Amino acid sequence: MEAFFVSLGVVALGEMGDKTQLLAIILAATFRKPWQIVAGIFVATVVNHAVAGAVGGWVAQALGPDLMRWIIGVSFLAMAVWMLIPDKIDDDSTTTKHAYGAFGTTVVTFFLAEMGDKTQIATVALAARYPELVQVVVGTTLGMMLANVPAVFLGDKIAQKVSMKLVHSVAAAIFAVLGVLTLLNVGNFF
Repeated sequence: MEAFFVSLGVVALGEMGDKTQLLAIILAATFRKPWQIVAGIFVATVVNHAVAGAVGGWVAQALGPDLMRWIIGVSFLAMAVWMLIPDKIDDDSTTTKHAYGAFGTTVVTFFLAEMGDKTQIATVALAARYPELVQVVVGTTLGMMLANVPAVFLGDKIAQKVSMKLVHSVAAAIFAVLGVLTLLNVGNFF
């Protein structure tokens, strides 16, 4: 369950203020079909994170435990720094909006926006760190949904009440702690 809860928490916090969360708000404002957008986010996230998790698991097996401990530890520390850099959404991320409808547009744009994103890279690192691939993917997917479903329904109101700087700082601290614990091999992670 550790893999699930760590994945859930890290991604839910990491997604706050992320470009895909901003994309969710834009899609909700554009289409005004929240359930289709939520379903699209779910499908795109499951596919994206399952692939990212598989890559992370493969990398962990291919490189061996000692090298992976250092790669993952440094990756978590890099993610901590990256969390402190605010995201901005690209103007061209919603150009397919009317060709595929609310659901199709959400699946396509969300999947593409997640490519190389913090939460996708975190999923790769978490899957490399924890051998429980299903728990990691379920945790990261639920984390994405916890961050994005409220954004679809309440986007503007949430943004006014929650300090994104604080949320990003907490997420950065979690990544930093995970990085240090991994580098120090606390609890014999590998």
